[in-house]
Amino acid sequence: MGYTSEEANILVQALPYIQRYYGKVMVIKYGGNAMVDEELKRSVCRDIVLMHYVGMKPILVHGGGPEISALMHKIGKEPEFVNGLRVTDAETMEIVEMVLAGKTNKGIVSIINNLGARAVGLSGKDANLIVANKAEGTIDLGYVGEVVKINPEILLDLLDHGYIPVVSSVAIGPNGESFNVNADHIAGELAAAVKAVKLIMMTDVPGIYRDLSDKSSLIQELSVSEARKMIESKQIDKGMIPKVEACITALAACVERAHIIDGTAPHSLLVEIFTDTGIGTMIVP
Repeated sequence: MGYTSEEANILVQALPYIQRYYGKVMVIKYGGNAMVDEELKRSVCRDIVLMHYVGMKPILVHGGGPEISALMHKIGKEPEFVNGLRVTDAETMEIVEMVLAGKTNKGIVSIINNLGARAVGLSGKDANLIVANKAEGTIDLGYVGEVVKINPEILLDLLDHGYIPVVSSVAIGPNGESFNVNADHIAGELAAAVKAVKLIMMTDVPGIYRDLSDKSSLIQELSVSEARKMIESKQIDKGMIPKVEACITALAACVERAHIIDGTAPHSLLVEIFTDTGIGTMIVP
């Protein structure tokens, strides 16, 4: 059987990264259109399994906005958003929990298990993993929460016993109630709590642009101070803001690197971790 030197070089290039990250925790946030496309979903799960089998300790955090909205439409309930946040009344919270902690979470767990690893699905309510209070603001968004505490012991125990934790973005409130929390923010807080070496945010675009109208202006490396300035100047806006905020939260807690990459590009996760050039935008302290 023939092979090319290029194929061999790809494997050789991966070696120092396998050595560097062996036994290290990485948090991957996964959502958007990459979750809707079943083939992309399987591709992401395959990458997670590969990371696991070369000795890394991945934690997968997921949202599920499109699937929540699809179920709401199916039952005749119109989704409502304010500044990009879902207005979550009691009925909507039931739907959110049903989709995120049930259908979406267990679907991902099943794929990973089918690929030969051992995944365990969790919501923030399990072992009080993610504790939240009602989000404050001038507009009442209902059961929308803000993270106040992460209890990471269950995650660390699972990782130490060879499991891959898959975490949905439902948190528990002070009275046992459920809260819908932005999955980006949860990923940043989790990465900080478990002292991850990397936080990787998988989204629907290649990364952060200096000029959204100029596709050649993709930023490969961005400092926290520059990222804050770009938020203030609205160069970074809308759904990219919570992703960048999550990266800043993680870096402030000594996570070494935070990345925003295109989750719709097949195996972008592996390209980021195992190659010299990487992919997307890396945010550094």
